[in-house]
Amino acid sequence: MEPETLTQAGTDENAAGEPETLKNYIGGEWVASAATETLDDVDPATGAVLARVPLSTEADVDAAARAARAAQPAWAATAVAKRARAVFALREALSSHQDELTRLVTEDMGKALDDARGEVGRGIESTENACGIPNLLKGETLEGVASGVDVEMWRQPVGVVAAITPFNFPAMIPLWFLPYAIACGNTFILKPSERDPRTPQRIVELIDGIGEIPAGVVNIVHGAHDAVNGLLDHPEIDAISFVGQASTALHVMDRGTRSGKRVQALGGAKNSMVVMDDADLDLAVPAMMQSAFGNAGQRCLAGSVAVVVGDEERRREVRSALAEAASTLPTGNGAEEGVVCPPMVAADARDRVAAAAERAIEQGSEVVVDGRDRTNAAGALMGPTILTVSDPESELAREELFGPLLALLEVEDLDEALEFVNSSRYGNAAVIFTSSGEAVRRYRNEVEAGMVGVNVGVPAPVAWFPFAGWKDSMVGDLHANGHDAVEFYTRKKVVTTRWQPAKKGAAFGTH
Repeated sequence: MEPETLTQAGTDENAAGEPETLKNYIGGEWVASAATETLDDVDPATGAVLARVPLSTEADVDAAARAARAAQPAWAATAVAKRARAVFALREALSSHQDELTRLVTEDMGKALDDARGEVGRGIESTENACGIPNLLKGETLEGVASGVDVEMWRQPVGVVAAITPFNFPAMIPLWFLPYAIACGNTFILKPSERDPRTPQRIVELIDGIGEIPAGVVNIVHGAHDAVNGLLDHPEIDAISFVGQASTALHVMDRGTRSGKRVQALGGAKNSMVVMDDADLDLAVPAMMQSAFGNAGQRCLAGSVAVVVGDEERRREVRSALAEAASTLPTGNGAEEGVVCPPMVAADARDRVAAAAERAIEQGSEVVVDGRDRTNAAGALMGPTILTVSDPESELAREELFGPLLALLEVEDLDEALEFVNSSRYGNAAVIFTSSGEAVRRYRNEVEAGMVGVNVGVPAPVAWFPFAGWKDSMVGDLHANGHDAVEFYTRKKVVTTRWQPAKKGAAFGTH
């Protein structure tokens, strides 16, 4: 399959050269939204308007839900091997267009090229794992639970499922959900972030060209609050997958379950990176730079608090190493090779983080590195910034600020480090840098987080394992990816059979 340009099967053509308005994809057709309002999709590096995003209405959601419901019985009845081949075809389409998708992520979200390549690659990895659905869907049997009685457990699709995905991973996170959902026999509705929807739009355009995936199996509806609430309330939707901030995750769980839906809602994070006094700083500092400032800190696995263990001399050594690395970290347009800290998704996001830094300074934090004087044409760029923690319970230390702002907390020992980390209301990721096996064993056993990194700055699990946040970082009990995905997108059915002995003289195969 030859890579294509974004021909906008899902846009309104505009001969005047104005930004085009994205269309929804419903029942195998690109259709204009019923919305009268749109938002601008802006390139965070240049400020250019790339597209208009319709704020779809409940009528748009209803049309998508009904199309998905109509397609679901036939798709569920499709042989599992054929569904697996359809996901294989999706994997090949994604791989063939990997460079194009990478470029779209960078244009739309601002992400640095290296990070964008990694994101698209991780999405393809999830799709590859879903290709193994014939094995992942296998049930269980137990023969002879009683005389002549056998029991079987099957997994069957939930029905119609929807995903509400965030701006910071516009390719990867939709692909955490979509391949598994359809491989399990469900039909799917995607509501991508309104901030950068062109990458998921392009993924759906590729699906539109895959004959093995029938009309109505995958749908996309653009929009914001009204579209989200429409999905949460709609009676034809059986399950919701969500990634976003913690308060919204609670809203999604509450409203979705009240309307009878199965819900998985991944929330926010405030991840700590513990630097022990024996850590190799040549290894630790570059990993911490990528964790704290890669993607401008806009990821739920970003290390946003550096917890430094050691005496005063060691603390000065670590502070100096972090300051030097952050001050020279390549920062700017994500489309330029080598950039690590790109613009944030939009100017308002940048302003929010800069304001949080100012509040921390007013409350007593010291400035180690100040990147707030960096800017760009779109007003979305903020350079790496490091502030000391004046109060371990402050906003800087405890709240998810989602930007290139690293808090620096200094403690006496591992006991104090663990006390700080475990008192967080979040439990997404926790990292330790050390050469001590004893410290590693204790940290990974005692830390209250679902994803642990040992000398790894961003402990993102590969697709065969769940994205396993704890506490307020996850609402629900089944995570994204891995076997949890199959568990979430299927319902268990247990069949108990008593086998009757054949009657004397009965013949098989007669009528």
